[in-house]
Amino acid sequence: MTETEPLPSATHSPAPSPAPRAEDRPGPARRALRLVAILACLPYISLKTAWVAGSGIGIPAGSVLLENRQVLAVANSVSVLADVLVIVLALLLTQRWGRRVPAWLLALPMWAATGLLAPIMTGYPAQLAVALTGDERSAAPAEPFLDSWVFAVVYGGFILQGLSLGTLFTWYARDRWGYLWSGRLGGLPAGLSGPGVRIAALVAAAVALFPLTLHASRVLGSDAGLSPRQIVERDADFTVLEFQWSVFVVVAAALTLCLVLRRPARLKVRTVLALAWTGSGAVGCWGAYMSLVALMPETDPDKQVTTLAQLTYAGEMITGFLLAACLAAVLRRRSAEA
Repeated sequence: MTETEPLPSATHSPAPSPAPRAEDRPGPARRALRLVAILACLPYISLKTAWVAGSGIGIPAGSVLLENRQVLAVANSVSVLADVLVIVLALLLTQRWGRRVPAWLLALPMWAATGLLAPIMTGYPAQLAVALTGDERSAAPAEPFLDSWVFAVVYGGFILQGLSLGTLFTWYARDRWGYLWSGRLGGLPAGLSGPGVRIAALVAAAVALFPLTLHASRVLGSDAGLSPRQIVERDADFTVLEFQWSVFVVVAAALTLCLVLRRPARLKVRTVLALAWTGSGAVGCWGAYMSLVALMPETDPDKQVTTLAQLTYAGEMITGFLLAACLAAVLRRRSAEA
């Protein structure tokens, strides 16, 4: 009789799964930034969820936000989903499975997140600096909107989200695609951007002249494109933000053109790409957001968005999206040639 191998017993435990390798686990710095990004989302999500549920916390009596509860609930629900996406991104950028996500599926939401957060990260501190100068109008809007502590909590959280998520993405992109932005502009291949990409970048730069002219004129005191209510309420904060938008439009168009045309040759690719990425995201995403806001019904003629303002938002959206398409084309060709 031959000896046979015993059948596995029901009491036998399966072999344990191999422990994750040390190099597969995020380091302490990445884990700490991931925690910061997630915790920074919680106040905003909690506040928006409370508003969706009907709470009026942080909203003063007479605020425009109380005029249409249904629209407010829909807008806040979308905002909650957007901030939940930040949590997903923070996990994706620090987990092993995140390295297998297709490039476009990560790049698109990160570009949008960068664009939406960057103006807040620069604009809110600038507004606080203006408030320290003693300009009372900058600290007291003419019409109730939100309690002052809401801005501190929400914008403070946004700044922490931007810093932590931006750092995590920079490290992630360096590890996965660092070769794409190595070197200087003069060292890029001559055929990296074809005629179609160059034409698209030039068209975007031409379109950008329209919103740039409007923002610059407002910095100089013009009321072009403003509603009667905005004219009454304009203050130092308004001027700071208009100047900021002028800078973002210039940075987006100029730096994308530099990358596409490979000039000036001595500029580092990573610097140009980072600024073009941030600028195009800010101009395109905020232009799209404000275009949607402009479509919301408004019965008060003093508050209705003017046609010139709507055209400005559309111009910013077109500019940002065209520039982003140019960046995507350059990076795709760069990756193919590597």
